[in-house]
Amino acid sequence: MSRREGSPPPAPEPLRGATVDAHTHLDALDVEVADVVAAARAVGVVGMVTTGDSVASSRWCAGTAAAHDGVLAAVAIHPNEAGDADDAAFAEIASLATLSDVRAVGETGLDNYWERVEPAVQQEAFRRHIAIAKDTGKTLVIHDRDAHDDVLRILAEEGAPEHTVFHCFSGDADMARVCADRGYVMSFAGTVTFKNAASLRDAAKIAPAELILVETDAPFLTPAPYRGRPNAPYLVPLTVRCLAEVRGAREDEIAATTTANAERVFGPFGPAVTHR
Repeated sequence: MSRREGSPPPAPEPLRGATVDAHTHLDALDVEVADVVAAARAVGVVGMVTTGDSVASSRWCAGTAAAHDGVLAAVAIHPNEAGDADDAAFAEIASLATLSDVRAVGETGLDNYWERVEPAVQQEAFRRHIAIAKDTGKTLVIHDRDAHDDVLRILAEEGAPEHTVFHCFSGDADMARVCADRGYVMSFAGTVTFKNAASLRDAAKIAPAELILVETDAPFLTPAPYRGRPNAPYLVPLTVRCLAEVRGAREDEIAATTTANAERVFGPFGPAVTHR
C-alpha cells in the first residue's frame, strides 16, 4: 500500500464515550504502533483491528496484535493481490486465522474497479476465504468495490459466516436494507463525511444500530475536512460525529453502540476496552 502525502491532521476533540476503529492498516502507517495506539486512546479510540492484505502483511498484523493491548488482527489476501496467491499462501492464512489475537478473515472480497486480477480468480479466492472464516469460526471482513451483486451472490451461494462485515461500506440505502435483512454488519469509514456521499449517508441513516461499525481504513479515506491527508485511528471521532448527525443521535450513543457491536463481532479487545 502507498502512503498518503501531507502533514497529519490535528487531533480532534476527544469523544464523549469510547469507541474502536474496526478496520485500519497499521503496517501502512509511518508511525510506531505504540504511538498510534496512544494517540487514538487520547481521543477515546480505545481499540483497533489491523488488517492484512497479503501473507506478509497478515503475518505482521498477527504479531502486532499479540504484542499490543487493544489491537486485534484480521488476515487475508486482498482481491487485488489474489492473482499471485497459491495453495501455500491460503494455507498460511488459514493457519494465522487460528491464532487467538486474529479475530477475522479479511479483507477479502471483490474489486471491479481496478481490474488488476481476473474476476474468476478473485471470486475463487473470496470463496476460499469464506471457507477459512467458517472453519475457524472467525468474522469475515469484506472488500466490496463496485461489486455489490457478485459479493452478495457468492455469500448466498457459500453461506456467510455468523459474523460478516462490509468494510468501508459503499452501498446506498437499498444495499443497506439487503445487508440488514441478511444480518451483515456495515462498517462506515471517512467516506461518509465526503460532500459527494449523500447516498452513503442515506444508508448510514437507515442501517440498524446493532449492525453498524466505524473505521478509518487508515492511512486512506481520511474524513473531511482533511481528505487526502494521512489518516490514522485517532481521526475516528470525525466519522463518529458525522454518523451521530446523520442518525440524529448523540456522539456518545454512536460510540457506545459501535463499541458494543465491535466486541460482539470481534470479541474482547482487552483491558483498554473492557475497563473503559
